[in-house]
Amino acid sequence: MAPTPAELIRTLVAGRLPGLVHLAHRPGPFHVRHATDPEGRVLLLVPVFSDLAAELDPGAARDVAVVLDVLDLPPAAGAPSAGRAWVSGWAVPLCGEAARRAADDFAAVDPTGDLLDVGRRFRLHRFEVAEARLETAGTVHRVDPGEYAAAEPDPLHADEATVLADLADRHGPQVVAYLRRQLDLAGDEPRVVRLDRYGLIVAYGRPGDRRRARLPFPHPVTDRADLPDLLHPLLNTPAPTHRHL
Repeated sequence: MAPTPAELIRTLVAGRLPGLVHLAHRPGPFHVRHATDPEGRVLLLVPVFSDLAAELDPGAARDVAVVLDVLDLPPAAGAPSAGRAWVSGWAVPLCGEAARRAADDFAAVDPTGDLLDVGRRFRLHRFEVAEARLETAGTVHRVDPGEYAAAEPDPLHADEATVLADLADRHGPQVVAYLRRQLDLAGDEPRVVRLDRYGLIVAYGRPGDRRRARLPFPHPVTDRADLPDLLHPLLNTPAPTHRHL
């Protein structure tokens, strides 16, 4: 198994990667801090005194159509990109209890102290996703908003770079030996270049060679605490069947 386009979009726009906001018939784009709540609605944390705040003026006669644009940042040089996500909708400013609940949702992803100043120096805006797209390997996938909302961000995304560095630095020889056995490699030195809830992506071959294989976990990871138990048997026992990418 591999992440679906809906899961990839949810992961990319979750709030751990930099985002740009494009506004319909407005200048821009604007850099923005963002997060998503459990339903997948997008939250924008906007300084009250900023160009973006002026464009999202709650006194405007109508809601503002916005597009959040997020590009994946691979965890290491040479690692494949998960793509670029765009989600769009109509931004609505939040106040009172709605703003407090949204601040709690934002803090679950990014516990920035600026959330304490929501209503004074910062304002939260929210939009439900009306359109979702993912561009990967030159192909654009359009995802139904309901499918997007039902998907979940990858629970390993925030820790991916740390886990990959740990595998390479602390378990390098063991990992390489294991991968060589599973991929039936002799001289090439394979390496794990990506990690998600479904398994590992391995690059192998000579420098510049883009051959890759996916080694799946026995079952999808539900949270970070699952990972040690799944990695231990993968590194010490025969692996599930791999699939070349």
